[in-house]
Amino acid sequence: MNIINKLTAKKDLRDMTPSEVMLRKARTHKGFKFGLGLLLVIAFLGFIAPLFISVSPFEQDLSMRLLPPAWVDGGTWQHWLGTDGNGRDYLIRILYGARISMTIGLGAACVGMLIGVTLGIIAGFFGGWVDQVVNYILTCQLALPGLLLAMTIVFLVGPSILVVIVVIGALHWTLFLVVARAATKRIRSLDYVTAAQAIGASKFQIMTRDVLPNLKNQIIVIFTLEVGVAILSEASLSFLGVGIQPPTPSWGLLIAEGKDALFYQPWLIILPGIALFLLVLSINMMGDGIRDITDPESNIE
Repeated sequence: MNIINKLTAKKDLRDMTPSEVMLRKARTHKGFKFGLGLLLVIAFLGFIAPLFISVSPFEQDLSMRLLPPAWVDGGTWQHWLGTDGNGRDYLIRILYGARISMTIGLGAACVGMLIGVTLGIIAGFFGGWVDQVVNYILTCQLALPGLLLAMTIVFLVGPSILVVIVVIGALHWTLFLVVARAATKRIRSLDYVTAAQAIGASKFQIMTRDVLPNLKNQIIVIFTLEVGVAILSEASLSFLGVGIQPPTPSWGLLIAEGKDALFYQPWLIILPGIALFLLVLSINMMGDGIRDITDPESNIE
């Protein structure tokens, strides 16, 4: 009976379009569904939930400073997750921190994708000395200490959300370049690219209409991974004091502000740390799921 079911599934698979196959894989991939669901919950809490909460993340009340979470002795349900050293509600600051982290992660990944994919397609399509120049740029980038360089640039330019997005994105494009260049070298020798050249299509048209669409799946997978890397980079910069500046709530900044009270009020570090872990976990699980879904050789269970 199991053999018959497998044969039937394969027969149904052959009758499906590529979009239907990927949709079926998405419906049965547990990791992808868990990661996507968790990411949607975090996005809702970060972007929608604060609209219905009247408490400001910047409002201070020194008489309520360093309150523990509500389930701990001394806590109050008026502040579910307690307050920080300035009496600001910790729940609303963590929720706004999700907004900051996701915005910077998506923005930085977009900047890195634009740089890396552009250079990768150009190097892979033209080859020769162009490929050598791009490879030299890649080697220089890989040789630089990324976090130290980001700290230096942000310190010199001045910390802001836009600066952090551009700096992190400008330092995290190497993976996009490597994959795009390798895939472009393979695609440029295929028959449909030769046919496009034969009918007089320009190099720009071939790169944008024939090469780039066939890199979509690889780019999406790398994009999800780089979003997580960018979020961790922002948290590291904010923790070191050169990223998002107070009083703007950032998870890295919240951890930095609570490190002096680690042994007395550990929730100041544990709560934003858990939030950061769950966000990066959801993005990585979704990225792994997308990789499996877009892989034509992966099995459907």
